[in-house]
Amino acid sequence: MKIYETKTAPNPRRVRMFLAEKGISMDYVQVDIQKGENLSAEMRAKNPLGKVPVLELDDGTCIAETDAICTYFEAIQPEPPLMGTSPVEKATIAMWQRQVEMALMLQVGMCFQHTTGYFKDRMTPFPDFGKEAGVNAAKYLNILERRLERYPYIAGEHFTIADITALCAIDFGRVVDIRLQEKHNNLKEWYGRVSQRESAKA
Repeated sequence: MKIYETKTAPNPRRVRMFLAEKGISMDYVQVDIQKGENLSAEMRAKNPLGKVPVLELDDGTCIAETDAICTYFEAIQPEPPLMGTSPVEKATIAMWQRQVEMALMLQVGMCFQHTTGYFKDRMTPFPDFGKEAGVNAAKYLNILERRLERYPYIAGEHFTIADITALCAIDFGRVVDIRLQEKHNNLKEWYGRVSQRESAKA
């Protein structure tokens, strides 16, 4: 099997971190999204949306979307669990993963796309929308700050996929000047711990 990805993009990094935590080695095929290689007929045959990452299994089955790829690997290698074991754990982790993805990762992504013009050859940027997305992302950091006042990790007592998504979003946020602030004491402590994990280098 192999994964088509772009090394510098945040969503592929989420998958690499997930697999590093699992100790799963993988063949990676680099796709230059700036040049539009992800929009080629070959890549659209693997994922009609033309997005990365894409997991291609040995039988030719292609699985796109970061969560779907991670769900596949969680199923075939449950240990260490990153998406929960009990029904309550699974639901709680899924809830926080979804919130972090929508309220932080997506907002950072929209801020990047609409304020930098990085993809202006294939989309129409709306700078005001991008700025608002950046504001929304910054506001969500305050929610995580309060959450981490009560728990060592975003979804509770253990490191999970939600922490991976948050770390990748925060790191990518620096590109558009979305950063942890002095008031984010709990977030900064959490960030220091998760950044030191070996998987964070993936």
